[in-house]
Amino acid sequence: MRAISNNIWLIIVSLAAIVGVVAGIYVILSNKRRNAVTLTLNEAAAQAKEILAKAEVEGEKKQKEILLEVKDEIHRLRSEADREQKERRTETQRQEKRLLQKEENLDRKLEVVEKKESELLNREKDIQATREEVEGTLAKQVTELERIAGLSSEDGKKILLGKLETELRYESAMLIKNIELETRETSEKKAREIVTMAIQRCAVDHSVESTVSVVTLPNDEMKGRIIGREGRNIRALETATGIDLIIDDTPEAVILSSFDPVRREIARITLEKLIADGRIHPARIEEMVEKAKKEVEQKMKEEGEAATFETGIQGVHPEIIKTLGRLRYRTSYGQNVLQHSKEVTFIAGLIAAELGANVAIAKRGALLHDLGKAIDHDQDGSHAVLGAELARRYNESPKVIHCIRSHHNDESPETVEAVIVSVADAISAARPGARRENLEVYIKRLEKLEKIAQSFEGIEKSFAIQAGREIRVMVIPEQVDDSMSVKLARDIAKKIEGEMEYPGQIKVTVVREVRATEYAK
Repeated sequence: MRAISNNIWLIIVSLAAIVGVVAGIYVILSNKRRNAVTLTLNEAAAQAKEILAKAEVEGEKKQKEILLEVKDEIHRLRSEADREQKERRTETQRQEKRLLQKEENLDRKLEVVEKKESELLNREKDIQATREEVEGTLAKQVTELERIAGLSSEDGKKILLGKLETELRYESAMLIKNIELETRETSEKKAREIVTMAIQRCAVDHSVESTVSVVTLPNDEMKGRIIGREGRNIRALETATGIDLIIDDTPEAVILSSFDPVRREIARITLEKLIADGRIHPARIEEMVEKAKKEVEQKMKEEGEAATFETGIQGVHPEIIKTLGRLRYRTSYGQNVLQHSKEVTFIAGLIAAELGANVAIAKRGALLHDLGKAIDHDQDGSHAVLGAELARRYNESPKVIHCIRSHHNDESPETVEAVIVSVADAISAARPGARRENLEVYIKRLEKLEKIAQSFEGIEKSFAIQAGREIRVMVIPEQVDDSMSVKLARDIAKKIEGEMEYPGQIKVTVVREVRATEYAK
């Protein structure tokens, strides 16, 4: 329809154009050649008719084409609609078929369930009847057995349960005993393997130090220069360092004596610097002492940093590192405390790894466990308590503080790591060659062991053996029986723990021997 309207408009526009042309021609030629214009108008009119005829033909043609296109479009749309409707009808039929099949399956299953339910009801009735029959027969048999045995069923149960209880008690006791023996053997073997492996894998050198240091002199004339005029140099040196300077007949040597190893080290470095410099007088001595203090402080810091690096422990406060480095100049029974702390760290880490404990906590607590020994000269209290307080002041974790405080039982160990640190400390201190004692102290310790054992009644003799690691006690068999021997061993061990200080542990063995002698005549 739109194409037809366009054609009509085209015709109208054409006619308007023709009319305009005709009017123009008429106006221009009206005064000159009217006849010629008339002829031209006739021709124009003929052309206009011809154009109108062509336009009508083309319009009809266009109209037919448009109608054909519209009919084709309508036919296409109708075909698509029919196809979609057919597909929907097919899908609907398919779904209806599936629903019918499901309904049929449900009906069949319902029939099966109803059939099984019926069978179960019948079987339950049969079982109930059988149960009643069995109960009746059992009651008759029980009555007959009671008549034959002359006992009621309750009495028979009591007798049977009593026998079973006795047998079970005996078997459970034997089972517990076997388990205890097996556990003890296994645990001792495993513990021995862990401790042996930890000691073998830990190789730390120990340097034996005492309370004196010897400084070698280039010649004996240097002794006079060290003493100075009227002894002013030696007095200045002793006052500035706090040590005793011993100058005797020993050739080309002087002795520095002090129980404070840090002061002794400062004095040693000072004296060596003065000897190398050659200028020895009170002012120079004070200057060298200050330099030596700075040098020792720097060395302590480096030793502490080296210890944390070797043991793989990070995040330690700088003040704790500095205090840890002071242990380089501290000894215990001739064992260097810093080297001992590192060895305890290695042993504790290996034991913690074997037992599945927290290796980081165990190693950190082990490295810092003797931290208090660096400050126990200046403060009161045990080194374990002082070390724990110092660690708390510099924000160490509560578990590490507990390991430090409990490694000498100042408080009871409450974690596996605390026990590991205590054990590793004992291993490092008690292993052969780790510590040394002079003969007098060693003999006194053995005598005190024997004296403690002899203080109990019923003791015949006592012997301290294995370098004081074991005390064997012989008892009078008429006064002490076997059960008392166990209690006596425990009491002696408790008294040793309360009255003596010793590295490692001491084994108490009580021996009770009974001899029967008779002569054949």
